[in-house]
Amino acid sequence: MINNKFNLGFFPTPLQELRKLSKKYPDYTIFIKRDDNTGLASGGNKTRKLEYLIKQALDEGCDTIITAGAQQSNHCRQTAAACSIAGLKCHLLLGGEKPEVYDGNLLLSSILGANIHFTGKNRKGEDRVILKNKLEKEGNKCFVIPYGGSNFTGALGFVNAVKELKEQLMEQKLKIDYIFFASSSGGMQAGLTLGKEIYELNSELIPISIDKDETNGLSLEEVVFNIIKEGIKKLNINKNIQLSDIQLNRDYDKDGYGVVTNNEISAIHELAKNEGILLDPVYTGRAFYGMLDFLEEKRIPANSNVLFWHTGGFPAIFKYSTELKNNTFAR
Repeated sequence: MINNKFNLGFFPTPLQELRKLSKKYPDYTIFIKRDDNTGLASGGNKTRKLEYLIKQALDEGCDTIITAGAQQSNHCRQTAAACSIAGLKCHLLLGGEKPEVYDGNLLLSSILGANIHFTGKNRKGEDRVILKNKLEKEGNKCFVIPYGGSNFTGALGFVNAVKELKEQLMEQKLKIDYIFFASSSGGMQAGLTLGKEIYELNSELIPISIDKDETNGLSLEEVVFNIIKEGIKKLNINKNIQLSDIQLNRDYDKDGYGVVTNNEISAIHELAKNEGILLDPVYTGRAFYGMLDFLEEKRIPANSNVLFWHTGGFPAIFKYSTELKNNTFAR
């Protein structure tokens, strides 16, 4: 099951130390997992999920993919790229109204050949059934990928990612104590949790919440829990898990999804100016700020090895150029 995928990315992605930032936070040694380098239309973590989702679509004989997100969705941009590789038609349901000018991920999704439908206040696929019925009446066979690619099939990408990380850690004779990452649609968090059990990765996950809104009436904790429950059954994992076991740090999502604050701006400048690595304003900027805040406040033990899992998304930087041109927010 874990090997049943359609190859889309360049793996393994690099695992490297952030040497300058480790000196700035001397109680910790900081590492980064570079899923911004997966290679699919500028990269990102969704490539891992799409390798499994696209394979399922092809196995079921589908010719059309439907998925949804915000206009600057990294998931939608990578889905459009995956469809171009696999020879599938791609339809994107994107929240908001059609802008006069396309930029960032929206521009790239268009260039990659996606059919774009603007859906107003609905950005999480609320209109997918209507579009699916319309397209199937026109003779298409549709495969719907959920918001963020987050279901059990998509989560398999991050079960496999834990295996990849474990092999890198063994090769480098390295132990990671804490793994920080952005959690928004839940598939990555569920996959990492399942992968930890299968591959016995002894690291604590610290997912940073990006979006305080519910998805289809469920909290993010409930979404993650449901995927993990399905995974435990299908992967024959001997573990009893409760909803209360799902950890999610919500200290940094109060301003809402896609709202760029001084926190995200400072994190982007911090990593760019010290390590030459670009974050995005919505996901990795918020999560990286959360990790630095943990380190600055010494919320985890000293002498820990800390990993930031970079999930990509830098094209959105160009959408937020007005906010990001102010470079006075270095920590």
